[in-house]
Amino acid sequence: MTDQYFYHFLNHKQLALVANELEQSVYSSPRTMLTHARVLVESVLKLVMREEGIPDEPYMTLKERLDEVDRQGLLTREVKDALEVIRRSGNLAAHETRAFRVSEALTSWEAIYTVLKWYAEVYGDPNFTFPEYRDPAAPTQQAFELPELEARLERLESLLRQQVGGEEEETDPAQEEAAATLETEAPAEPPGFTTVRKIRFKDQSLDVPYFLRDAFLLPQRFEKSVRFLVKLGGEEEARIMSELPADLDGLHQSASRYTEKNDEQLFEELGVFIEEEKARRKIRLERPGELFLFYKADCVTVTENLAKAGLTKENFPSLTPGFVRQLEESGIVRAGQLPQELVILAKYKNVGNGTIEKLFDDLNEWQKAKSAE
Repeated sequence: MTDQYFYHFLNHKQLALVANELEQSVYSSPRTMLTHARVLVESVLKLVMREEGIPDEPYMTLKERLDEVDRQGLLTREVKDALEVIRRSGNLAAHETRAFRVSEALTSWEAIYTVLKWYAEVYGDPNFTFPEYRDPAAPTQQAFELPELEARLERLESLLRQQVGGEEEETDPAQEEAAATLETEAPAEPPGFTTVRKIRFKDQSLDVPYFLRDAFLLPQRFEKSVRFLVKLGGEEEARIMSELPADLDGLHQSASRYTEKNDEQLFEELGVFIEEEKARRKIRLERPGELFLFYKADCVTVTENLAKAGLTKENFPSLTPGFVRQLEESGIVRAGQLPQELVILAKYKNVGNGTIEKLFDDLNEWQKAKSAE
């Protein structure tokens, strides 16, 4: 991701942020770019109508707004043509099932430049020099997946519509909060970190990032709630993140012999789980192509030497004969064969979090000792 997206200079922050999301989708999803470009230019037309005192009915279409502003003699031929390109292309992308080309998205991107340059020069600071056109930034390996990109655009567009005016529908407070969060984070946040839902308990809430939307809730990651989660899993209530209700208050009623205290503990541990997973994801994004063994939010890098190290008491003093025997029965004899999520080892008899933590420390010490040789 670039440090500064192209339209960072726009005085209207929401227009700038939506334009940034469109720029990121030109190469990754031309259909998304073409579809959502309509919202950007419709917002520009709403701002123009406000500036000019032109009556703007809430349910006017983009075509009706375009025609009304044109009837007032406010559009140059170039700007009108650009608006029509965006409108027509967006309509096609919204309805046709064919594959849309990057070249079509680039044409719409150029048309957006024409519209925004006109708006800034006519209604903005007369002393400001609008920058020269620039093609969208080249895509990177760390690209937003389409559902996340769509979620970001929808939330920013919701905030844009509210600021521009003309929205009579009631808005979801959670959507507004998520959009406001996006406004402060975009475009610096890495892919996957967009909030896609909130989980609440009493007067508290947790933000669930996109990359965890369907994450498996491994019971061993929730030390105080492990039995509760196993029970809920049996009821098909909490095997993955998306199965959790928006409000955990009362979740215990789905499992016999549990109380509200269990709801509270799960909520607290869920917050820790989310933060640990965010820390892990950042490590993976910063160091692609590397293998790690994780324990909570910490990790050890699996080098070639560590991967080949035998799981013996000589190499890793915390290993007991019973633990080693159970690992061997599972076909795990070298450190490189250990599960990336070390708490999975808690499934073995007489192996708890304390044993796993000691093994993690041993792995780190072994790695440091070999690096110092």
